[in-house]
Amino acid sequence: MAGPRVVIIGAGVVGAALADEISARGWTDVTVVDQGPVPATGGSSSHAPGLVFQTNPSRTMTHLARYTVEKLTSLDVDGEPCFLQVGGLEVATGPERLAELRRRHGWITAWGVEARLLTPDECVAAHPLLDPGRVLGGLLVPTDGLARAVLAVEAQLRRARARGVRVLDRHEVLDIRTADGEITGVRTDHGDLDADIVVCCAGIWGPRIARMAGTNLPLTPLAHQFAWTGPVPALAGQREEAVRPILRHQDAGLYYRDRFDRLGIGSYGHRPMPVRADDILPVGTAGGMPSVLDFTEDDFAPAWTETRSLLPATREAKVEDGINGLFSFTTDNFPLLGESPDVKGFWVAEAVWVTHSAGVGRAMAEWLVDGHCSSFDLHECDVNRFEPHQRAPEYVLTRDCRNFVEVYDILHPLQPSGEPRPLRTSPFHVRQREHGAYFLEAGGWERPQWYASNARLLNGRSIPTPDDWAARYWSPIVGAEAQATRETVALYDMTPLKRLEVSGPGAAALLERLCTGRVAKSAGSVTYTLLLDHDGGIRSDVTVARLGRDLFQVGVNGNLDLDWITRHLPADGTAQVRDITPGTCCVGLWGPRARDVLQPLTEDDFSDTGLKYFRARRTHIGSVPVTALRLSYVGELGWELYTTADLGLRLWDTLWRAAEPLGGILAGRGAFNSLRLEKGYRSFGTDMTFEHDPYEAGLGFAVRPDKDDFIGKSALEGRRTDVRRRLTCLTIDDPRSVVMGKEPVYDGDRVVGYVTSAAYGYTVGTGIAYAWLPAERAAPGTALDIGWFGRRVKAVVTEEPLFDPAMTRLRG
Repeated sequence: MAGPRVVIIGAGVVGAALADEISARGWTDVTVVDQGPVPATGGSSSHAPGLVFQTNPSRTMTHLARYTVEKLTSLDVDGEPCFLQVGGLEVATGPERLAELRRRHGWITAWGVEARLLTPDECVAAHPLLDPGRVLGGLLVPTDGLARAVLAVEAQLRRARARGVRVLDRHEVLDIRTADGEITGVRTDHGDLDADIVVCCAGIWGPRIARMAGTNLPLTPLAHQFAWTGPVPALAGQREEAVRPILRHQDAGLYYRDRFDRLGIGSYGHRPMPVRADDILPVGTAGGMPSVLDFTEDDFAPAWTETRSLLPATREAKVEDGINGLFSFTTDNFPLLGESPDVKGFWVAEAVWVTHSAGVGRAMAEWLVDGHCSSFDLHECDVNRFEPHQRAPEYVLTRDCRNFVEVYDILHPLQPSGEPRPLRTSPFHVRQREHGAYFLEAGGWERPQWYASNARLLNGRSIPTPDDWAARYWSPIVGAEAQATRETVALYDMTPLKRLEVSGPGAAALLERLCTGRVAKSAGSVTYTLLLDHDGGIRSDVTVARLGRDLFQVGVNGNLDLDWITRHLPADGTAQVRDITPGTCCVGLWGPRARDVLQPLTEDDFSDTGLKYFRARRTHIGSVPVTALRLSYVGELGWELYTTADLGLRLWDTLWRAAEPLGGILAGRGAFNSLRLEKGYRSFGTDMTFEHDPYEAGLGFAVRPDKDDFIGKSALEGRRTDVRRRLTCLTIDDPRSVVMGKEPVYDGDRVVGYVTSAAYGYTVGTGIAYAWLPAERAAPGTALDIGWFGRRVKAVVTEEPLFDPAMTRLRG
């Protein structure tokens, strides 16, 4: 099959990889267009130093890098290899970085890539230019190395051409043609190209190209310094281009590679230097390479001083030349992949560095040809993941510059993203501050982690203290709030959970088509259900409340769910969806005394028979109209209570006045996370993602295989009885060993899985870690180990849920 007409804009490492991968899958009516000469077209690929370090806290990013390494290692151009597999070495010069390398070793091991921790002597043996007095240890990944980007472009485009792909260089894109919201072609300075699909792989020019199609990309080109020394005497006589491992000295924002008798030095230690995409000249008018700016020696001076300290041999050399090369940064350091929500057929593969290029090429090809990506979980990379405020130019610039500064920093999993803050606050924010809330941030929302006013709860309680790393962004008040929730009643701010309204005469049919469970039930029904992709992978877990014949409220996990529902709206306009989160708010009222708080405030019957578990009601609490959903993410009696933002503070104050005399408290996200793990509740994006199916994730109960067809149903056939891996509950006896997620799980010396969510269970008295394990290692009683900063933590597989398996608390 020739497939649809595809135009790929950009012949750098990403565009070349996509052309190769998509043509290998049978789509050959493909044209690659670039303003520059192929294979060195003048973009970031043409000057990229090519260092490929696979270690990344994201499993997806590591897998994209691993595929890139595997593919480029297999390619050559007339005998010249496209990848030099010299290994990658990260070194520590201080104790905090040494601990961080142990954590990084855990990541890379969990993701299935070979790595070794090295002693100082072993570091020097691997890279003899290092000063042995500076190095405390290192992390070596033998399969890392140097991608020769221009050769990789040439090799992949040759393969694509052999399958019929056209490559048009020196063609500047002037416009994107559309009609009725769909792609029709690309206008260039050499004429028009008809297209059904356009994929923007334009790199630093991406925002400008995307605007031609009516799409704004949250991407900033930033200049990054790279310099070459003159001859280094210690490297004299080196006849191979590179023999030493590529090297990272992250405490100083530096990396290194050798090239014959010279050394390349890359620095992230300088000030951010953002550039507007519109200010980057086209190749034809730039005179030189437009992605390369003049080298600013003053910015590089600290990097050169530190280099001569870490690598003493460079003291006998000089900096011979350097560049300020442009690369793309995003607000969360992930690529921008997928189809635009604005124009059908306009796709992007942007903010992709050489490290992940071939992996992204394969991912995009699968997504385009098959309708989904089977090789990689792309939920972190989907271009439609952003909330509206995350696309604001000021936000994008501020966060992208901050990410440049922090690119090599040691970042805690709970560490807030920093400015601009605060952005999104619930109507309860003023009361939370009065109670001494310690705020963390997620999705722009200020979320209380605990309340200083609850310090009094510590009297008479023994709350175990975790080790130093887990104790950051933590307080013993977290444990006290968790225990008090189960003892009395607590108010939780649930406003940040995204809420959608789906309405219209076609709303029920739409949701039945999208959801694995039956949602077209009686008004007042609430259903926990899943959204699946066509391959049966979990796209999200959602809560659907039917509030009327043609009105549903859907609790979702983020903007990707809004995008997914929007893309499946019926063409006849009989169903609509809108995000109601900004105009509404939510209080979680949970605990054994929740009914004692709520019932006196309303004339409606909130008894167990008056409003049953997983039912909804519109009512009034005091003078506030609310939508009450009887469900609980902490495993206690209670309700989610929704109202409009203008009445939110009134609702909070009404509930608090009733709860406080009964011993009620305010509680934060720290307690919330502990309680939900005690109850075994999953969190999408952490515990399960696109790559997992419901039966593996322990969510088979949310699938109704006997209902009419829903997206992903046919792909699930046979999976219920052929589960090869499971999301599994592990318990940890040592109260100080509170792991935090992404750690490797060992069976003896063999890595068998990785941790997703973890916390201490303050009301069950044990550490909790959920992990993906092979089905044969998921039997209760199985003893395993979890890797934690280079040591092993003993854990055992345990039946779940740990708390209230009979559900008596929820149904009280």
